[in-house]
Amino acid sequence: MSEQNWPEASILVEWEQMAIEMARVAGAEIVNALGRTLTVRYKTFQGDDGPPRYRDPVSEVDQNVEALIRQRLADRFPAHDILGEEMDVPARTAETVWAIDPIDGTTNFVNGFPLFAGSIGVLHRGVPVAGAIWCSATHALRAGIYHAHAGSPLRFEGEALAVRSNPAVRRKLAGAPYLNVVGEKGWDFRKTGSAAIECAFVAAGLLEVATFSSPNVWDVAAGLCLVQAAGHAALVAERSGWKGFEGFGSPPPRSWRRPLVIGAKDAVAAMKDVTMGARRR
Repeated sequence: MSEQNWPEASILVEWEQMAIEMARVAGAEIVNALGRTLTVRYKTFQGDDGPPRYRDPVSEVDQNVEALIRQRLADRFPAHDILGEEMDVPARTAETVWAIDPIDGTTNFVNGFPLFAGSIGVLHRGVPVAGAIWCSATHALRAGIYHAHAGSPLRFEGEALAVRSNPAVRRKLAGAPYLNVVGEKGWDFRKTGSAAIECAFVAAGLLEVATFSSPNVWDVAAGLCLVQAAGHAALVAERSGWKGFEGFGSPPPRSWRRPLVIGAKDAVAAMKDVTMGARRR
């Protein structure tokens, strides 16, 4: 989307501030739940041909936080649609859609592993134009919110954030599931268990690049806004090859899941080749 097609700046600021507010709600609910015995169910269970394999956990906190955020967004912006991980509510083809993940990194959360996030993204005509991600861990060694809107700089808790870069560090970090080949390109591999955190860390310069094989819209909507605010690149795999990310489509389909690479421009160019090679194996 070209800049002239964005909503006016005051609207983008309003959406960003609401995203921050909702991300903070998610963070507060997550913190309040720490140490509690949680009710956990699994969306995917496979055990007929071998030992049980439980995947995609969801806790009552995920569901309660999404319900709370949905209600507040509906009260504030009744004409907007909401696309969330836990509740499949039919879309109304609104131009503006909130993509929310109340807890990204639920497996970490239910196990007490302290890497998880609450992600709130705003899409206008399918394009991320505002986003806020509450992260349990940040560059500041504390929980906090990374946020931005289209045309703004990346911010952390209201302060403009300069992207970290140290030329003395020769081997950077990459978030990717392709450990056996990533090392050949000069990165050390990290996997946080949260796509939203990896997006925020790329935006902040903690990771040079990250790749996702099939993310959901709510996993990366806010993060893509942050990455672009930081001046980084985003490529998506289409049938015709890798293309610059322009949007999810309008309205964004719940079924959208495409390979994605984000990060510093040169790193993204190198990682897309690694990613495609690994997918062919």
